[in-house]
Amino acid sequence: MNESTTPAIQDFYPDDFAHCFCCGRLNPSSHGLKSFVEGEEAVAHFTPAAYHISVPGFVYGGLLASLVDCHAMATAAAAAEHAAGRRIGDGPAPRFVTADLHVVYLKPTPLGVELEIRGHITERSERKGVVALTVSAAGVVTVRADVVAVRMPESMGQRSS
Repeated sequence: MNESTTPAIQDFYPDDFAHCFCCGRLNPSSHGLKSFVEGEEAVAHFTPAAYHISVPGFVYGGLLASLVDCHAMATAAAAAEHAAGRRIGDGPAPRFVTADLHVVYLKPTPLGVELEIRGHITERSERKGVVALTVSAAGVVTVRADVVAVRMPESMGQRSS
């Protein structure tokens, strides 16, 4: 799969829900994270900028948590579409939100290296998906995470004036 020409999972989020700080295509301040289906996994690549620093030479842990959080929602969306007999892109991608996020920092993540975020579903129902994730830098896993993603409640789609 060629990530530069294949639309990302996030490209199929409905416009009303495409403002995420991490991946929102309609958010000019977004990190621009793009997740792609690769077999039974979803994969994203992200290169932290110099300002994503925690201490000299290393990535801020909050950024890493936001990357796995957002990538987990895309992984859950792709799994829901697959379970319904559809592929990402057959229609708008379903939106999920985080119910639980558990991040384990295994070792410091270096700046200046492209990160690979991988996620796969370990448990799924109509309403939720449990996603296991890793973040790797130069082939070394630096972060493991488990995320519970639930379908976005209807109340989140209602805006008050």
